[in-house]
Amino acid sequence: MKHTSLLAALSLATVTASGLLLADVAPTRQAEIIHLLKHDCGSCHGMRLEGGLGPALVAGRFSQWDTDQLALTILYGRPGTPMPPWRPFLTDNEAHWLATQLKQGIRP
Repeated sequence: MKHTSLLAALSLATVTASGLLLADVAPTRQAEIIHLLKHDCGSCHGMRLEGGLGPALVAGRFSQWDTDQLALTILYGRPGTPMPPWRPFLTDNEAHWLATQLKQGIRP
């Protein structure tokens, strides 16, 4: 599992360094991701993202996290916890966009 996480981190770092993650997410897709955040993430993290089964997803909680680290957590989950991987539903770019929104304090 550690090997997979390392490969994922290197993959995302390579994509970030190449500038591919700087592409915009289309507004319609942004709306779909916000819907996913509210209804799917909110089922564990609380509908207002203030915590529940999972921790709060508020900007202050992520002050020590960089955006890439948060995007990797979104994509690959947290093994050994109820946090699932969202890789089947989000691209690297979309996870990075969502991570940026969470760090900025988005409220669905």
